Amino acid sequence: MSVHPATNDQPLQSGQDSQIKTPPRPARPQRTMTANPELVELPPAMSLSTLFILLVGTVLGAFAAVMVLPTWAPALSTSLLGDEPKAYWYLSRSSAVAAYGLLWLSMVFGLLMTNRMAKLWPGGPGAFDLHQHTSLLGLAFAIFHALILLGDRYISATLEQVLTPFGYSGYEPFWVGLGQLALYGMAIISFSFYVKQWIGRTLWRLIHFLSFVIWLLSLLHALFSGSDSELLAGWYWFSGGSVLFLTIYRVLVSFQPAKPRPSRSEG
Repeated sequence: MSVHPATNDQPLQSGQDSQIKTPPRPARPQRTMTANPELVELPPAMSLSTLFILLVGTVLGAFAAVMVLPTWAPALSTSLLGDEPKAYWYLSRSSAVAAYGLLWLSMVFGLLMTNRMAKLWPGGPGAFDLHQHTSLLGLAFAIFHALILLGDRYISATLEQVLTPFGYSGYEPFWVGLGQLALYGMAIISFSFYVKQWIGRTLWRLIHFLSFVIWLLSLLHALFSGSDSELLAGWYWFSGGSVLFLTIYRVLVSFQPAKPRPSRSEG
């Protein structure tokens, strides 16, 4: 007569095998939101319709300033249409500084997410929203910065020259061309938020690695084609140094081994 090893050498009765039940496995804990938002599927922070309204308003506003404002505000004709018009240049420079600052913030929040510093402030979802909002607003200011130059008689650029990289042959054409490339790069990165589900996370992350190239192009464009580079030298040093610091920290964090999960104590 055979005996069951787990029944203290007692005879195994008929049908007892079917009554032995395997104890249920403990349920796996659900994953909570980690400190790294790259691992979390988050929807775009700004709806596509809102982005469309923002960009259309930016384009219409720039064209209105170039074509309509001189007619509606003839008192500004000296500044707008005089021998040395300065209004359009001032508008272009101020919007350029705003676009650069927003691009810097977008880089900072993006790096805070990837190096896990966002868990200190403002949190993963908050950093993601700020990263995207600053990116889209920076794109809007960059578009306005480019289009408003159509009214500057000193620049004397056509719409085709403004939209074509290295198509302008007047003031600092090479550095202006780098800025044009940066503008299109900003557009690609900004719209990638809305197609991530179709292109996949891997390609989306590769596109976002272009942010470092776009940042460098924007910085070179600001330094060598901006008339106020000496005035803003401290700002460029601070912004460039902070992005470099966060980037180096991000690289160092990526080489750190992952911390092992604590083992469960048996009851």
